[in-house]
Amino acid sequence: MGMLAEFKKFALRGNVIDMAVGVVIGGAFGKIVSSLVNDIIMPLLSLVIGKVDLTSLQITIIEATATTEGLSLHYGLFLQNVLDFLIIAFSIFMFIKLLNKTKRKKEEAAPAPQPEPTPSKEELLLSEIRDLLKGRAS
Repeated sequence: MGMLAEFKKFALRGNVIDMAVGVVIGGAFGKIVSSLVNDIIMPLLSLVIGKVDLTSLQITIIEATATTEGLSLHYGLFLQNVLDFLIIAFSIFMFIKLLNKTKRKKEEAAPAPQPEPTPSKEELLLSEIRDLLKGRAS
């Protein structure tokens, strides 16, 4: 089998397509959560704890001069990304929890049919006796 045919078989497999859709949706979801953090949560947080812009927090190691650039650790960007991650992780957790709850309700609503219980030895013997008595009466 040629490499192109082998790649086509791999790429069109169901799991790969599902994963690709998940990655695309995850990227879009990340943008939505970033907007939620930057445009809604951070302004509200700034009202509560004061005007704080995490992205502007930094530690200057070397001051900029006319001939050299400054060197700074932008730990505020890191904190912002950690906050984004925590909110994304919590959002996914809540979404999965909601899906599991919905799935559980569907399973409870439609119980699986139970197989008929196998008759005990006594029941089998009584059935045989009944059948023999029916045979005599005919």
